[in-house]
Amino acid sequence: MLVLEFKTYGKPIQFSAIDDGIRVTQFIRNKSIRIWMDGGAKSWVELSRHCAVLAKEFDFANKLNSMARQAAAERAWASICRFYDNCKKKVAGKKGFPTFQKDCRSIEYKTSGWKLSDDRKAITFTDKLGIGRLKMKGTRDLGFYPLDQIKRVRLVRRADGCYVQFCISAERTEVMEPTGKAVGLDVGLKEFYTDSNGVMVENPRFLRKAEKMLKRSQRGVSKKVKGSSNRRKARQVLGKRHLKISRQRKDHAIKLARCAVTSNDVVAYEDLRIKIW
Repeated sequence: MLVLEFKTYGKPIQFSAIDDGIRVTQFIRNKSIRIWMDGGAKSWVELSRHCAVLAKEFDFANKLNSMARQAAAERAWASICRFYDNCKKKVAGKKGFPTFQKDCRSIEYKTSGWKLSDDRKAITFTDKLGIGRLKMKGTRDLGFYPLDQIKRVRLVRRADGCYVQFCISAERTEVMEPTGKAVGLDVGLKEFYTDSNGVMVENPRFLRKAEKMLKRSQRGVSKKVKGSSNRRKARQVLGKRHLKISRQRKDHAIKLARCAVTSNDVVAYEDLRIKIW
Protein backbone atom coordinates (compact mmCIF):
# COMPACT_ATOMS: atom_id res chain seq x y z
CA MET A 1 0.00 0.00 0.00
CA LEU A 2 1.45 3.34 -1.10
CA VAL A 3 0.42 6.67 0.45
CA LEU A 4 0.78 9.79 -1.70
CA GLU A 5 0.28 13.16 -0.01
CA PHE A 6 -0.60 16.52 -1.55
CA LYS A 7 -1.21 19.91 0.00
CA THR A 8 -4.64 21.41 -0.71
CA TYR A 9 -5.58 24.99 -1.55
CA GLY A 10 -9.06 26.49 -1.29
CA LYS A 11 -11.20 29.16 0.30
CA PRO A 12 -11.56 29.69 4.08
CA ILE A 13 -15.18 28.49 3.96
CA GLN A 14 -13.98 25.20 2.47
CA PHE A 15 -11.46 24.62 5.25
CA SER A 16 -14.18 25.50 7.75
CA ALA A 17 -16.29 22.73 6.19
CA ILE A 18 -13.34 20.33 6.58
CA ASP A 19 -13.15 21.21 10.28
CA ASP A 20 -16.88 20.46 10.59
CA GLY A 21 -16.33 17.09 8.94
CA ILE A 22 -13.46 16.29 11.32
CA ARG A 23 -15.72 17.03 14.29
CA VAL A 24 -18.39 14.73 12.85
CA THR A 25 -15.78 11.98 12.40
CA GLN A 26 -14.72 12.37 16.02
CA PHE A 27 -18.37 12.28 17.14
CA ILE A 28 -19.09 9.02 15.28
CA ARG A 29 -15.93 7.36 16.59
CA ASN A 30 -16.67 8.33 20.19
CA LYS A 31 -20.33 7.38 19.80
CA SER A 32 -19.23 3.95 18.53
CA ILE A 33 -17.05 3.50 21.59
CA ARG A 34 -20.00 4.40 23.82
CA ILE A 35 -22.28 1.94 22.01
CA TRP A 36 -19.70 -0.82 22.55
CA MET A 37 -19.33 0.11 26.24
CA ASP A 38 -23.09 -0.09 26.72
CA GLY A 39 -23.21 -3.53 25.10
CA GLY A 40 -25.01 -2.37 21.96
CA ALA A 41 -22.44 -3.86 19.58
CA LYS A 42 -20.40 -7.01 20.03
CA SER A 43 -19.03 -7.26 16.49
CA TRP A 44 -18.00 -5.01 13.63
CA VAL A 45 -21.17 -5.86 11.71
CA GLU A 46 -23.38 -4.71 14.59
CA LEU A 47 -21.33 -1.55 15.05
CA SER A 48 -21.46 -0.64 11.35
CA ARG A 49 -25.25 -0.80 11.41
CA HIS A 50 -25.33 2.02 13.95
CA CYS A 51 -23.71 4.40 11.42
CA ALA A 52 -26.97 4.64 9.48
CA VAL A 53 -28.92 5.01 12.73
CA LEU A 54 -26.72 7.95 13.78
CA ALA A 55 -27.23 9.58 10.38
CA LYS A 56 -31.00 9.44 10.83
CA GLU A 57 -30.83 10.65 14.42
CA PHE A 58 -28.44 13.58 13.91
CA ASP A 59 -28.65 15.89 10.90
CA PHE A 60 -24.99 16.94 11.10
CA ALA A 61 -23.92 13.28 10.95
CA ASN A 62 -25.98 12.78 7.81
CA LYS A 63 -23.89 15.43 6.02
CA LEU A 64 -20.86 13.15 6.09
CA ASN A 65 -20.52 10.50 3.39
CA SER A 66 -21.81 7.05 4.40
CA MET A 67 -18.47 5.33 3.77
CA ALA A 68 -16.69 8.06 5.74
CA ARG A 69 -19.01 7.31 8.65
CA GLN A 70 -18.11 3.64 8.38
CA ALA A 71 -14.41 4.50 8.30
CA ALA A 72 -14.83 6.50 11.52
CA ALA A 73 -16.53 3.50 13.15
CA GLU A 74 -13.69 1.29 11.88
CA ARG A 75 -11.23 3.40 13.86
CA ALA A 76 -13.25 2.71 16.99
CA TRP A 77 -13.44 -1.01 16.29
CA ALA A 78 -9.67 -1.14 15.63
CA SER A 79 -9.02 0.22 19.14
CA ILE A 80 -11.47 -2.33 20.57
CA CYS A 81 -9.75 -5.22 18.75
CA ARG A 82 -6.36 -3.99 19.95
CA PHE A 83 -7.63 -4.04 23.53
CA TYR A 84 -8.95 -7.60 23.14
CA ASP A 85 -5.66 -8.78 21.60
CA ASN A 86 -3.63 -7.31 24.46
CA CYS A 87 -5.89 -9.06 26.96
CA LYS A 88 -5.51 -12.41 25.16
CA LYS A 89 -1.73 -12.04 24.96
CA LYS A 90 -1.64 -11.01 28.66
CA VAL A 91 0.42 -7.91 27.95
CA ALA A 92 1.92 -6.52 31.15
CA GLY A 93 0.59 -3.22 32.46
CA LYS A 94 -2.28 -1.34 30.87
CA LYS A 95 -4.11 -3.16 28.10
CA GLY A 96 -5.14 -0.03 26.16
CA PHE A 97 -8.82 0.20 27.03
CA PRO A 98 -10.57 2.24 24.28
CA THR A 99 -10.97 5.88 25.24
CA PHE A 100 -12.82 8.82 23.75
CA GLN A 101 -10.86 10.87 21.23
CA LYS A 102 -10.37 14.54 22.07
CA ASP A 103 -8.41 15.87 19.12
CA CYS A 104 -9.29 14.25 15.79
CA ARG A 105 -7.47 15.71 12.78
CA SER A 106 -8.58 13.69 9.76
CA ILE A 107 -11.49 12.42 7.69
CA GLU A 108 -11.20 9.17 5.78
CA TYR A 109 -13.23 8.41 2.65
CA LYS A 110 -13.34 5.08 0.85
CA THR A 111 -14.37 4.75 -2.79
CA SER A 112 -17.20 7.29 -2.79
CA GLY A 113 -17.68 10.90 -1.71
CA TRP A 114 -14.84 12.28 -3.83
CA LYS A 115 -13.93 12.78 -7.48
CA LEU A 116 -10.61 13.62 -9.14
CA SER A 117 -10.30 16.09 -11.98
CA ASP A 118 -9.17 14.96 -15.43
CA ASP A 119 -5.66 16.36 -14.95
CA ARG A 120 -5.42 14.86 -11.42
CA LYS A 121 -4.53 18.27 -9.95
CA ALA A 122 -7.79 18.90 -8.09
CA ILE A 123 -10.24 16.86 -6.05
CA THR A 124 -13.95 17.49 -5.42
CA PHE A 125 -15.76 16.17 -2.37
CA THR A 126 -19.38 15.44 -3.18
CA ASP A 127 -20.98 14.86 0.22
CA LYS A 128 -23.20 17.35 2.05
CA LEU A 129 -20.40 19.01 4.06
CA GLY A 130 -19.86 21.61 1.33
CA ILE A 131 -16.10 21.16 0.94
CA GLY A 132 -16.28 21.27 -2.85
CA ARG A 133 -13.28 21.49 -5.17
CA LEU A 134 -9.75 21.75 -3.73
CA LYS A 135 -6.58 22.27 -5.72
CA MET A 136 -3.66 19.94 -4.97
CA LYS A 137 0.06 20.48 -5.14
CA GLY A 138 2.74 17.86 -4.64
CA THR A 139 5.84 16.21 -6.03
CA ARG A 140 4.32 12.83 -6.95
CA ASP A 141 2.50 11.97 -10.16
CA LEU A 142 -1.00 10.75 -9.29
CA GLY A 143 -1.86 10.14 -12.95
CA PHE A 144 0.43 7.12 -13.03
CA TYR A 145 -2.10 5.06 -11.03
CA PRO A 146 -5.61 4.11 -12.24
CA LEU A 147 -8.60 5.18 -10.17
CA ASP A 148 -9.56 1.65 -9.15
CA GLN A 149 -6.24 1.34 -7.27
CA ILE A 150 -7.12 4.26 -4.97
CA LYS A 151 -8.74 2.56 -2.00
CA ARG A 152 -8.91 5.40 0.52
CA VAL A 153 -8.68 9.19 0.55
CA ARG A 154 -7.88 11.09 3.74
CA LEU A 155 -8.14 14.77 4.57
CA VAL A 156 -5.56 15.58 7.24
CA ARG A 157 -5.46 18.87 9.13
CA ARG A 158 -2.02 20.05 10.25
CA ALA A 159 -0.64 23.26 11.70
CA ASP A 160 0.46 24.57 8.31
CA GLY A 161 -2.65 23.67 6.33
CA CYS A 162 -4.74 20.78 5.09
CA TYR A 163 -3.39 17.78 3.17
CA VAL A 164 -5.04 15.04 1.15
CA GLN A 165 -3.63 11.51 1.22
CA PHE A 166 -4.31 8.78 -1.34
CA CYS A 167 -3.91 5.16 -0.20
CA ILE A 168 -3.06 3.24 -3.36
CA SER A 169 -3.08 -0.54 -3.67
CA ALA A 170 0.24 -1.05 -5.44
CA GLU A 171 3.51 -2.83 -4.82
CA ARG A 172 6.76 -0.95 -5.13
CA THR A 173 9.88 -2.93 -5.95
CA GLU A 174 13.46 -1.79 -6.43
CA VAL A 175 16.26 -3.81 -8.00
CA MET A 176 19.51 -3.44 -6.06
CA GLU A 177 22.82 -5.11 -6.69
CA PRO A 178 23.94 -7.43 -3.87
CA THR A 179 26.76 -6.08 -1.75
CA GLY A 180 27.66 -9.21 0.19
CA LYS A 181 27.60 -7.26 3.45
CA ALA A 182 25.65 -7.68 6.67
CA VAL A 183 25.36 -5.24 9.54
CA GLY A 184 23.82 -5.11 12.99
CA LEU A 185 22.38 -1.89 14.42
CA ASP A 186 22.15 -0.89 18.08
CA VAL A 187 19.98 2.17 18.65
CA GLY A 188 21.00 4.29 21.63
CA LEU A 189 20.34 7.59 23.39
CA LYS A 190 23.72 9.26 23.19
CA GLU A 191 24.33 8.13 19.61
CA PHE A 192 21.54 7.66 17.10
CA TYR A 193 22.83 4.18 16.37
CA THR A 194 26.04 2.16 16.42
CA ASP A 195 26.58 -0.59 13.86
CA SER A 196 28.54 -3.82 14.17
CA ASN A 197 31.46 -2.28 12.28
CA GLY A 198 31.97 0.31 15.01
CA VAL A 199 30.52 3.21 13.04
CA MET A 200 28.59 5.62 15.26
CA VAL A 201 26.03 8.11 13.96
CA GLU A 202 25.48 11.06 16.27
CA ASN A 203 22.03 12.00 17.44
CA PRO A 204 21.12 15.37 15.84
CA ARG A 205 18.90 16.26 18.82
CA PHE A 206 16.47 18.41 16.86
CA LEU A 207 14.11 18.75 19.83
CA ARG A 208 16.88 19.71 22.26
CA LYS A 209 18.17 22.43 19.94
CA ALA A 210 14.69 23.90 19.49
CA GLU A 211 13.67 23.83 23.18
CA LYS A 212 14.45 27.51 23.72
CA MET A 213 12.30 28.53 20.77
CA LEU A 214 9.48 26.21 21.84
CA LYS A 215 9.49 27.59 25.39
CA ARG A 216 9.21 31.12 24.04
CA SER A 217 6.29 30.10 21.81
CA GLN A 218 4.60 28.28 24.69
CA ARG A 219 4.86 31.35 26.91
CA GLY A 220 3.26 33.35 24.11
CA VAL A 221 0.28 30.98 24.14
CA SER A 222 -0.03 31.09 27.92
CA LYS A 223 -0.12 34.89 28.02
CA LYS A 224 -3.05 35.15 25.61
CA VAL A 225 -6.67 35.12 26.74
CA LYS A 226 -8.40 31.78 26.25
CA GLY A 227 -10.76 31.79 23.29
CA SER A 228 -9.25 34.91 21.70
CA SER A 229 -7.99 35.17 18.14
CA ASN A 230 -4.50 36.09 19.39
CA ARG A 231 -4.33 32.84 21.35
CA ARG A 232 -5.42 30.92 18.27
CA LYS A 233 -2.65 32.56 16.23
CA ALA A 234 -0.07 31.82 18.95
CA ARG A 235 -1.15 28.19 19.04
CA GLN A 236 -0.76 27.99 15.28
CA VAL A 237 2.81 29.33 15.52
CA LEU A 238 3.62 26.79 18.24
CA GLY A 239 2.09 23.99 16.18
CA LYS A 240 4.15 24.89 13.11
CA ARG A 241 7.36 24.77 15.12
CA HIS A 242 6.49 21.36 16.56
CA LEU A 243 5.61 20.18 13.06
CA LYS A 244 9.00 21.31 11.73
CA ILE A 245 10.82 19.32 14.40
CA SER A 246 8.70 16.25 13.67
CA ARG A 247 9.52 16.47 9.97
CA GLN A 248 13.24 16.93 10.67
CA ARG A 249 13.35 13.81 12.82
CA LYS A 250 11.36 11.74 10.31
CA ASP A 251 13.48 12.88 7.36
CA HIS A 252 16.71 12.10 9.21
CA ALA A 253 15.55 8.61 10.21
CA ILE A 254 14.28 7.73 6.71
CA LYS A 255 17.51 8.81 5.01
CA LEU A 256 19.68 6.80 7.41
CA ALA A 257 17.42 3.75 7.09
CA ARG A 258 17.58 3.86 3.29
CA CYS A 259 21.35 4.24 3.41
CA ALA A 260 21.66 1.17 5.67
CA VAL A 261 19.33 -0.92 3.50
CA THR A 262 20.99 -0.07 0.17
CA SER A 263 24.50 -0.61 1.55
CA ASN A 264 23.89 -4.06 3.05
CA ASP A 265 22.13 -7.27 2.11
CA VAL A 266 21.15 -8.09 5.72
CA VAL A 267 20.31 -5.57 8.45
CA ALA A 268 19.77 -6.95 11.96
CA TYR A 269 18.44 -4.96 14.90
CA GLU A 270 17.09 -5.65 18.35
CA ASP A 271 13.34 -5.34 18.77
CA LEU A 272 13.10 -3.55 22.12
CA ARG A 273 9.86 -2.88 23.97
CA ILE A 274 10.80 -0.18 26.45
CA LYS A 275 8.24 0.94 29.01
CA ILE A 276 8.69 3.80 31.47
CA TRP A 277 7.15 3.09 34.83
